[in-house]
Amino acid sequence: MSKQQNEEVVENQPQELVESTENERSEAAATESSTTEAQVEADDGLEVLRKRIQELEAENSELKDQYLRKSADFDNFRKRMFREKEESVKYANTNLLSDIINIIDDFERAIKSSQESKDFDMFHSGIELIEKQFTGMLDRNWGLKRFESEGEPFDPQKHEAINMEERDDLQDQTVLEDYQKGYMLHDRVLRHAKVKVGVPRAASPGNPDDNDREQNKE
Repeated sequence: MSKQQNEEVVENQPQELVESTENERSEAAATESSTTEAQVEADDGLEVLRKRIQELEAENSELKDQYLRKSADFDNFRKRMFREKEESVKYANTNLLSDIINIIDDFERAIKSSQESKDFDMFHSGIELIEKQFTGMLDRNWGLKRFESEGEPFDPQKHEAINMEERDDLQDQTVLEDYQKGYMLHDRVLRHAKVKVGVPRAASPGNPDDNDREQNKE
């Protein structure tokens, strides 16, 4: 069939068929355009996701580095604190021992002096002086105070009764003798005093002495 015959055939085709073909071509073109746009949008979305993933990976790496540094710093801090605590406990009594050293020097001088002079009275006086200096230093510098108990009312918070004696001349329990002196550390008892306690004599109803006294009063 010649070209002229084809044109005649097309010209002779119904108008509806021609319009249908053109619509199909338009729809196909529109579909292809829509597919292309969707593909472009998908590609753009993937690129955004890839960039976001890279950002998160970088952020995660940075956080991991920070964690490792913080962990190492904390471990070093813990070791340093443990070392300082050990040293603090080891040398906690440095000042106290420094004060005691001075007292030891006084004892050495007293002993040396007694060896040279052989004077007991002077040696005794020197020891008494050193003892007063020692207790005074502990009181001033460290709050350690020795307390006297003899003649004081018996106080179980401060005294430990080692012996007891009934007495007619007592109205209350009273410390008669101080066997071992007690010490206070600031406002707390560091060591109880070991004492002998006098207690009032209890009058017995059938005591002959009491009856004699009553008769004498009459």
